Amino acid sequence: MKHNFMNTVSATGALGLLLALPGLASAEDYYQKTKGYRVEPDTDPPAYVRNLSKTQFEQFRDVEWLDVGLDFRTRYEYRENDYRRRNDPTTGATLSTYRNDPDNLWLLRTRGYIGVKDILDPLRFAVEFEDARSYNGLYERTDADINEFELIQGYAELYFDNALGHNRPLSIRAGRQALELLDRRLIGNNQFRNTTNNFEGFRVQFGKKQNNWHLDTFALQPVERRKYNFDRPDEDTWIYGGVLNLRQWSDFITIQPYFIGRKTNGDPYNRVAANRKNDMDIYAPGLRVYGLFGSSGFDFDADINKQFGRFGYTRTGVAQQLNLRHDALAYSLESGYTFDHDWKPRASLYYGFGTGDKDPNRNASSGSNEKFDAFYGFNQPWSRNDYFSWDNVHAPKARLEFTPYNEVRLDVGYGAFWLESETEAWNRANLRDTTGRSGSFLGHELDLRMRHKINPYVDWSLSYARFEPGSFTKSQARSAGPFTSEASNFFYFEVNLNAFGDGKPKYN
Repeated sequence: MKHNFMNTVSATGALGLLLALPGLASAEDYYQKTKGYRVEPDTDPPAYVRNLSKTQFEQFRDVEWLDVGLDFRTRYEYRENDYRRRNDPTTGATLSTYRNDPDNLWLLRTRGYIGVKDILDPLRFAVEFEDARSYNGLYERTDADINEFELIQGYAELYFDNALGHNRPLSIRAGRQALELLDRRLIGNNQFRNTTNNFEGFRVQFGKKQNNWHLDTFALQPVERRKYNFDRPDEDTWIYGGVLNLRQWSDFITIQPYFIGRKTNGDPYNRVAANRKNDMDIYAPGLRVYGLFGSSGFDFDADINKQFGRFGYTRTGVAQQLNLRHDALAYSLESGYTFDHDWKPRASLYYGFGTGDKDPNRNASSGSNEKFDAFYGFNQPWSRNDYFSWDNVHAPKARLEFTPYNEVRLDVGYGAFWLESETEAWNRANLRDTTGRSGSFLGHELDLRMRHKINPYVDWSLSYARFEPGSFTKSQARSAGPFTSEASNFFYFEVNLNAFGDGKPKYN
């Protein structure tokens, strides 16, 4: 039984907390997964990786110092009336059009991983490669689908076991690395997509996720994906911050106060279009809390984030970058109940909110930006079609998940979407009415998914989603040129092969 965390904290406040934490080391595993829908971070190393001593190769039973992984995924996608915004492949400019012909796309992705630990301690290192390709598509080939022969992780790590007390390590990692934090809505690998988010820089962890407290800090540059050439870091941009995980406050609840910052030294008038960026200096403190309401079957996952800082902005006819005040807010709340039944049904309700910019007529003296910055978040929890992210949105949703047979999982969800600011854009579709006369209702979506693990080496899944446009979307179809007021359909069939028999889902 865990001890009450608050009883160990000095009444002197924050200083007492920091002094007390190192003395709370324990060999127990305090980590609890969230039951929130698709917001559990991927493991480190990734879920398809196994320790060589635990694979099917009995001759390597003593090789506990080597982690290995080899994973192949193929997915067929059918999309009809795809609303996602398009970019001109020559200029990079965003097009106000939709994909008006049905697309039949094949996506292939191969990943491999090698990690060395223990035998050279405190020195450890890991390398992960990825080859992502697409075939048979009608539309522009993008870095969301293609990233050929690429190193997505390559880092060295100094790992000092028990440096902060019994079973509480200190880890210092440098190089290219993947990162998933919190509920993945702000920083995630986005591995449902064919290509992967990654970063270059430094990550320092005080403790590990199994401890009753764990501080994860980072200073990283996002990696710019290049379809056919080697990726490179965005040297103009840094993301930095930390997440404090408190897991001993309760047997059922995890508390995660956090801070994320993003700083960009931009050049909005660069001659090369791909290098044009506005200045940005955003500070984003937040708090996430998730867990169970005792042993009643109820669960929850809540996250709130407040952003402030400085936001660069350029507009046509003004040969000067405007320096706007950034002031945005977002929150997310999911609550569910798991029934006592052989099928393990879980019913949940969700509501997500993110602010959008209020005034399209910005100026240097009084302008501000209220559009929430979703950083590098994972969008699948919002929409199976990938139409929404954590900005300028009201998004209620209901979902049912159940397991009717062993290793077969089904879920069905229904959600609706409104603009938070009627004068701000629907970003993922590149639709905007600066007058606000088109209203705010974007539409509603129904999605279904089935996943089946055939054996420890093979699993497959299929899904269907239908998006029905609302009044805003239909109005834009009449006024914004080549768009549509027809419903959008998305179907996919996917097969995963794991060479080392891990058998775990590659994303959740």
